[in-house]
Amino acid sequence: MCVTDIAKFNSKEPGQVVRNYFRNKGNIDFLGAWEKLYNEDFNYAEFDVIRSEVGSATFTMSVKEWIQRTNAMGITAKAGRFGGTFAHNDIAMQFTTWLSPEFYLYVMKDYQRLKEQEFKGLEWSLSRLLAKVNYKIHTEAVRENIVPMLDWNSKREAIYQASEADVLNLALFGITAAHWRKSNPKAKGNIRDNASAIELLVMASLEVSNAELIEQGIDKENRIKKLHLKAQDRMVLLLETAAGKELIKRLE
Repeated sequence: MCVTDIAKFNSKEPGQVVRNYFRNKGNIDFLGAWEKLYNEDFNYAEFDVIRSEVGSATFTMSVKEWIQRTNAMGITAKAGRFGGTFAHNDIAMQFTTWLSPEFYLYVMKDYQRLKEQEFKGLEWSLSRLLAKVNYKIHTEAVRENIVPMLDWNSKREAIYQASEADVLNLALFGITAAHWRKSNPKAKGNIRDNASAIELLVMASLEVSNAELIEQGIDKENRIKKLHLKAQDRMVLLLETAAGKELIKRLE
């Protein structure tokens, strides 16, 4: 994070604010503690010398001097148009606290919001990945039980696979991939790319269930009916049980 930009919060001379940061003994102690924790090459002896000098009337310290004397890696300076002083998130947050406790609270509030959004994205990605992994089980069942062996690894196999993928789409969404695309011409991705994390979790379970039904020799029409009932039951399970509600709460 660029602490020079953070320093602009209450000063027209952010560079001077950064230099003043090094004149505070508490800040030096924090920097030293961080380096001791994460930097094996930190110069402890030189740090002790600097620490003993902090507070004197003649003491000054720049970022470059701090790095040169202690071999620090948690904070750095870059020159040029897009330059400034950059610090590890831990140090930047402590810098914000020193600069203004009120500003720190605003920063933390926004930071937590962004992390929550990132977590939601991760949850969706994991659900999508689970659906993709289970889809492999599904495609293998289709290949071994529905696709004629002569059509394996051919363009004709794709027709069988797409047809069975629509069995799942009809069971869960009530619509085929082609009809969804026609109804959503401006959407990015396919029907599953636009599904919710909860729907993807249900889809992942249906893929395994359909593979089992295929192996049992049940025809397509009856599989769609059975899978639709399973989809409803599993959606209710997620929406009404305590565990399901907790999962939905985390995903929303």
